[in-house]
Order: sequence, then C-alpha cells, then structure tokens
Amino acid sequence: MVKKVLIIGGVACGGKTAARLMRIDPEAEVTILEKGEFLSYAGCGLPYYVGGVVKEYKDLMSTPIGVIRDATFFRKVKHVDVHTSHLATRIDRKNHTVAALDVASGEEKTFPYDKLVIATGASPIRPPIPGADLPRVFTLWNMPDALAMRSAIDSGNMKRAVIIGGGLIGMEVVEALSNQGLDVSVVDLLETPLPAMMDEEFGMYLLKALKTKGVNFYGGEKVQEIVGCNGELSAVRTDKREIPADMVLMAVGVRPNTAIAKEAGLEIGDKGGILVDLHMKTSDPDIYAGGDCVEVDHVLTGEKTWQPMGSVANRQGRVIADNIAGIPSTFHGVAGTAIMKAFEYTIGKTGQTKEQALAKEFEAEAVTIVDADTPHFMPGSASITIRLVADRRTRKVLGAQVFGPGRADKRLDILVTAVTGGLTIDMLGNTDVAYAPPYSTALDPVTHAANALKNKIDGLMASLSPSELKQKIEGGWNPLLVDVRTPDEIRTQGQLPYEFVNIPLGMLWEKAKELPQNREVVTYCKISVRGWDACAILSRLGFERVSVLEGGIAGWPFDLVK
Repeated sequence: MVKKVLIIGGVACGGKTAARLMRIDPEAEVTILEKGEFLSYAGCGLPYYVGGVVKEYKDLMSTPIGVIRDATFFRKVKHVDVHTSHLATRIDRKNHTVAALDVASGEEKTFPYDKLVIATGASPIRPPIPGADLPRVFTLWNMPDALAMRSAIDSGNMKRAVIIGGGLIGMEVVEALSNQGLDVSVVDLLETPLPAMMDEEFGMYLLKALKTKGVNFYGGEKVQEIVGCNGELSAVRTDKREIPADMVLMAVGVRPNTAIAKEAGLEIGDKGGILVDLHMKTSDPDIYAGGDCVEVDHVLTGEKTWQPMGSVANRQGRVIADNIAGIPSTFHGVAGTAIMKAFEYTIGKTGQTKEQALAKEFEAEAVTIVDADTPHFMPGSASITIRLVADRRTRKVLGAQVFGPGRADKRLDILVTAVTGGLTIDMLGNTDVAYAPPYSTALDPVTHAANALKNKIDGLMASLSPSELKQKIEGGWNPLLVDVRTPDEIRTQGQLPYEFVNIPLGMLWEKAKELPQNREVVTYCKISVRGWDACAILSRLGFERVSVLEGGIAGWPFDLVK
C-alpha cells in the first residue's frame, strides 16, 4: 500500500526526510508544505553570505554541482510534491489531514496523510525593546533575513553595527560585519561572549580576541531602547551608555515553533520543544517530528535537551525517513556540541563544563592545557587551548572546550567521539590518533590533555586553572609564584599582574634553596610544561605544597603586565 507522507517544513529536517525517503521507499507519495519561498538551504551559511564569503545566495540552496534545490528540483529529481508559501495552520489527527493557508492566494487547502512529519524549525526571539520596529533592525534566521542584511550592507550607508546578544548567532555575524569594514559593537546581559556555550574563562579568550580586532563588547549591560531620529535608526541605548548605530542585529536567541503541535495536543517538553522517542516519533504514533522544534536526549545525562543545529536536523531527518519506510532506526541524542569561527580563531565545546557536570552530580575534575597543533618546526604551527573534563569515579570523559588559532576542529571531533562513546581519559590518552608533522605533534594536544587530567586525578600533579588562581589570590591567598621562563621571554610575552620570583628552569635545582619552604608555591612558564617540571623538582627538594598554573602565560585569559 502506498503511504501518503506529509512534511510540514522544507528546510533542513524536512528536506532531508523527503530526500532519504524517496531513495529507500520510492513508492511513497511525499508532499512538503513550506511556509517560505526557499527550500533546503544551508541556514548555518547565512552569516557567510552576509559577510561576502559566499557570493551568491543561491549557492546556499544548490547541490555541489550547482543545481538549485527548488520545487522543480524536488519534483523532477526526488519525485516530491512541494508547496512553497503554504503555511500549515491546523492538524486534524482524527481525520489525518492538515489545513494550510496558501499565502499568495489566501485560499485554505486540506492535505491528507498516513504519516506526518513536523519540521517547523524555530524562530528568533524579538524582545519588546522600544524602537525594535525601526528600519534596519534585523534578525538572521532565514534566507529573507540574510538578503535584507546583505542589501543594507551593499547600499554603502552602513558604517556602525550593534549586535544585541553575545550568543552563537551574534558572534558569527561579528566577523561577517567587521570584514565588510563596519565598526561592530556587541551588547549582552552577561559579562562574556557565548555564555550558554562556554564557561567564563573560555569566554574571556574570545573576548580578548575580539578586542584585538577592534570589536567592542559591552558585557553586563541591558538594552533599554533602540533609538530613532525622524524614523531612522541612530543608536542603541543601554543602562550604561549610548552606542551609535546604522544597523542593529537582534540575536538574543530562538525558540521552537510548536504552536501547531500544541494545538493538536502533542506532548511538549520543559524546554518548549516537541517530545519524541528514539525513533523521532511524537506522542501520536502517526506523527514524527525533528529539527529545531524537538527535544531529544542528552548522551551524558539522558535528560531532554534542545539543540537547534542544522547538522542535528539532517541526522534526525534520516532517522525519520528510515522508520516511515519500515527500517528500524534510532537517534541516540546529542552531546551539546557547537563550534564557530571568529576571525582566525576557532572556539568550540562538547559535553559539559566542569560546573555543569558538578551540577548534575558528576564527580567532575578538569584541566586546561595549551599546546601547538603541529610541531614548532612546521610552518604555520599555532596554539590550541583545551579544557578537558572527566568524572573522577568512572574516569569517563564528560566534556571539553577548545580555543585558538590552531586546528582545533579536528580535536573537538575527537573529544565529541570520546564523550559520545563513553571513553575514559585512559582510553583517550592511548587513542591511536593519526600522526605526521604536517598534521599533529607526536603526542596530539588531545593526548596531552588526557594525560594531564590523568596526572591530576591520580594525585601526581596539583594544578590551578587561571580562574582558580585569580579568584584565590583576590580572595587573600598569598602563594609564592615562581616563573621559570627566561627574562627575555618575560619581557616579550608579558607577566602575571602579581608579585613573582623568576628562576629559569635550568637554574632551579641550584636556586631553589633560596625559596622559603613554608610557602605554598605555584609554578608556571609559557604553557606550563616547564612549570610541571618545576613542580617535580621542587617536590623532590622537599617542597610539600607545590602546584602548577594550567596553560601558563599563554593560557591566561586576563590582562597581562607588559
């Protein structure tokens, strides 16, 4: 019997479901209802179109050989019937029909289904800020948004841009606008960028990078008004300042589009998304849902979470199609993985931070390391900072954050695999990652991170993260800081803003007797490899309370003294 499959939404999850289903069940009758004009486009590529990296918007909705994925493509190649500009308004679960409004004609139509797929995505949040309806106040979530922003930039009249919101979308657009020659400012309620993604320390790394690019970040400020003059945008007013603006991007977050599912009586989760099982089936056995409108399991905690991401939506679309076609297939959840490019830096996260893991009652421990992505003798070698989190009891990897100009993306993918696969730090430290000098050091940065965390958990090394050291000193702790770099390194690399003793590592055996043994000691160097050696030397010489500053000077996210 031929199945009638109706899909509401034709971008990531909806388009993937249709394409996959027609490959494995070509007898199915598949129809897509898409409220917009554009189909199956790469939404995550929109900032790169705005920034001019992607020259033509059609490139975001074409196949690798340049064929546009429009209604004609889906009909001729996929044998899928597509109705663009059709807004689904009501699901009749009893009669297995969906009512939809033809936006162009105003006509309401009815579409039958045997199996229904809800892929309605999410929508940007527009807080009720006075002036938010002024011209050139944008959001960036779909193709029309990107076309409008691109048109404004191409007018040549945009000189100053203000981004309201320091999350993933806002930060991705920073580079896009800055590279177009605009003066860019960001305002966020929290003190550091990417607060929902990274801990404050890694947010500080990004903040320092933004400052070097001339980007203003006003953290801890609330937007009170978008100011207009004679109906034209002129500034953004916060509770602390007024920032001149020719254009504004509202990037304070998104929420799942679930109104039609709620009205139909489908179960909705605490995060506001549609609840689905491992087969992406809703509380109605004939209705599936996927993409940005659903909640799924977190691979570490098993709790429902919401992760709006094009990659996730495509994987879910494949699972939905398999199950409709009678192929048992499951979606096992997400790890909270995210990555972005900020100028020459990569910043990413998977799993949980130490603080998040502790809140979930894991016995979490973490370590921060700084290492080169390739050997120092290879041209282009650059640094990566990794913060690795594991459970003390099970030794399983719980999460990681990465940052730096080095090739951090492949390291993040290794760490995603470790989190998802339940690897221990021992297994991760012995993973046979590929090695050749153009690609990695002999011991990969991920290997170094795993080994450092093993040392810490096993009691072989005491260490402090930069934030921990700063907080303890500012709280009144008075350790003896021992910098084992050379004087030339200190002059060129900078130094901590605290009193310290400088003894180059090669002189430490001889000079250590001059140090008071009754003081707690913290050692460090550029990346604290020599700092770790210094810990061992001092411990052998009878110093009982010695720890190392994780990441050294290179990993210090706060201001240094030059």
